[in-house]
Amino acid sequence: MTILQDIVQNSLAGKLSSKETCVALLESSDDFLVPDLLQAAYSVRKATWGNRVRVHMLNNAQNGSCPEDCKYCPQANNAKSDIAGYPMKGDQEIIDEAKRAYSSGAYRYCMVFSGRGPRKKRVERMAGLIKDIKKEVPVEVCLSAGLLDEEDAKVLKDAGLDRYNHNLNTSKDYYKKICSTHTYEDRLQTLSAASGAGIKLCSGFIAGMKESPSDLVDVAFELKDLNVASVPVNFLIPIKGTALEGISHLTPNFCLRLLCMMRFVLPKAEIRMAAGRELHLKGNQILGLFPANSLFIDGYLNVRGEYQSMITQIEDAGFKIEQEGTSFKADKNTAQTQKTQLKDTVKLKDQKALHPTLS
Repeated sequence: MTILQDIVQNSLAGKLSSKETCVALLESSDDFLVPDLLQAAYSVRKATWGNRVRVHMLNNAQNGSCPEDCKYCPQANNAKSDIAGYPMKGDQEIIDEAKRAYSSGAYRYCMVFSGRGPRKKRVERMAGLIKDIKKEVPVEVCLSAGLLDEEDAKVLKDAGLDRYNHNLNTSKDYYKKICSTHTYEDRLQTLSAASGAGIKLCSGFIAGMKESPSDLVDVAFELKDLNVASVPVNFLIPIKGTALEGISHLTPNFCLRLLCMMRFVLPKAEIRMAAGRELHLKGNQILGLFPANSLFIDGYLNVRGEYQSMITQIEDAGFKIEQEGTSFKADKNTAQTQKTQLKDTVKLKDQKALHPTLS
């Protein structure tokens, strides 16, 4: 049995391979070729998820004016990024965007509010929104609103919240290098509060902030210990004006290795290709769905993303977009438009292109 076969068997049995082995998956191009890793990771993914893909759409419901100093974030108090700050959107606007998300194929609608954490009055308003969305749209709801205590978590759970997002972002040892206004332990306490209230956890990290492969493996193991249901894997977008502006050393090869490692560590979790996939995976995005079973479409917090082209790629590759246990079908008019566009762009080579010496 090869080392990779052993990793797959351990993963399917719910056993962790060693941290050293997981680091080797990220570092060793000779022992673990990416095509082999993708095939192995898909066998683990398929056992739980088959060929299903969950699509998420994110609503930046409140932007800017954050007191935290997270180095990767354009909304940070020390960032000089040119972002459009605004207070919380109106309730009806947020509900309408939930409807649009569902009609676009979203399995889960994610509302994000900037800031350290919500006050009691804001928690009550969020709870009301969750109830209203649940009444009108058959979509799961995820909320990301910063630090949270047990009392507030219970209010949100009672309102029907499905998941609470609070990313660990990096390893415990590396955390102080990306943020000083709150701690890694603060984030763990928020996840504990949400979990204690019965809310499923959504928590991931950002790769590409000059952390080591060991840091990425450490945070993967932490997420495993926390029994996190949904794991967004973000790839740093080095936005101008942030403290990490200009940092870009990730390669498609490494990003695919990272997604495979995450699948082996969390075999049954919803592994999501999140921010930065277009930038760093480039033309290999569909390969990311061999280990991952979920992705964001139509953009992130402050950066635009893809929609229709990715929906088409997912379906063309034979994956099925899942919505509340059913398969989402793309708009027939959109599909016909794409066929027409393809026909219009097919052009025969002329003689000059075919036989230059006779031209």
